[in-house]
Amino acid sequence: MAVLYNAAMLDFDPKRADAEQAHEKALVGAFADHGWLVAPEPEVPGPDLLVSKGRQRYAVELKSSSEGRADRVIPLLSQAILQAIHHAARSPGAQPLAVVRVGRLTKTLRERASRFHAEYAPQAGIGLIDDDGGRWFEGAGLEGLNAEPKSHAARRKGALPKRGHDLFSDLNQWLLKVLLAPELPEHLLGAPRRDYRTAAELAEAAQVSAMSVSRFIKRLREEGFVDESGATLRLVRRAELFRRWQAAASRATPELPMRFLMPGAPREQLGKVVARHPEACVGLFAAASLLDSGHVADGLPWVYVRKLPEFPGQAWPELVEVSPGEPLQLILKQAAAPRSVFRGAVQVRGARVSDILQVWLDVSSHQARGSEQADHLARTVLADVMGREA
Repeated sequence: MAVLYNAAMLDFDPKRADAEQAHEKALVGAFADHGWLVAPEPEVPGPDLLVSKGRQRYAVELKSSSEGRADRVIPLLSQAILQAIHHAARSPGAQPLAVVRVGRLTKTLRERASRFHAEYAPQAGIGLIDDDGGRWFEGAGLEGLNAEPKSHAARRKGALPKRGHDLFSDLNQWLLKVLLAPELPEHLLGAPRRDYRTAAELAEAAQVSAMSVSRFIKRLREEGFVDESGATLRLVRRAELFRRWQAAASRATPELPMRFLMPGAPREQLGKVVARHPEACVGLFAAASLLDSGHVADGLPWVYVRKLPEFPGQAWPELVEVSPGEPLQLILKQAAAPRSVFRGAVQVRGARVSDILQVWLDVSSHQARGSEQADHLARTVLADVMGREA
């Protein structure tokens, strides 16, 4: 890796336009201020920056637009993603990060970029920055960089509304599963099964605080996703609810490529290894197969953990981190919503396996035949759950 610099030591190419220098310097300063190490002139040619913090390492491609219009910014973001992916492939251990400087960072632009990211390139990190200090990023370890513009018109007028409680927080995803559980068999989702007349009844069954459930029901009500006119709480407008849930759940999280220490059939070893670790859960395609809902080849198995171990060899003595040139057999992946993942998981032959809703969420954003597996689940075991309307 190139010599690491802080923001004050950078030596930019004098041939670059003044504006481009300012944009890159602002981006470098933001990373440096939040504890990231920055290499502005990477050894590997191509990316504008290489940044790293702990286990996270990104190859950064920076583009610039004088406007904040989505029809101008999204094509630039798409180009930056493609280039960042190319650069990351040539930068050992790096993930792609595409950043676009925009004229004005608005909520509408963030939402459009987030939908584009979730649908077409969830494997890459993305970011938007503006000249007024506004920053918005999606990707593993990048959330701490986010900042509102220093002088926003709505803020100057005192009209900036408070941000509502996140409908798809980790805890709220679990509560959604509890509300949907009566419509799914027990072997596909580990959750209590009953009808709920009040938030208090839901809180007791889900083992969640009454205040948290009250906020959750309030957000459902505000978004028009709950019908309270009958005897029990019912989720409605499900197609839109699941679309929003899918977009919110497609967040990149840290991963570790691993292989089994001992030779043997990977599928057989997978179940035995996960069974020995109570804080582990089989995910994605392998989970779909174990739930008898597979549609595509299992491929490389993912195993969710609450948090990646600092010393994998000690925490997982059955596995070894993959070195360059060695075959990859398994990926340890930090769960983005650990409470939802592990509370909803089911037991299959002694090993914990992601529930069917979690499998649908996770494969939906997977670039390799994920949409095919997700569509299969939506047409079969989840057809009534996802399509039933009030």
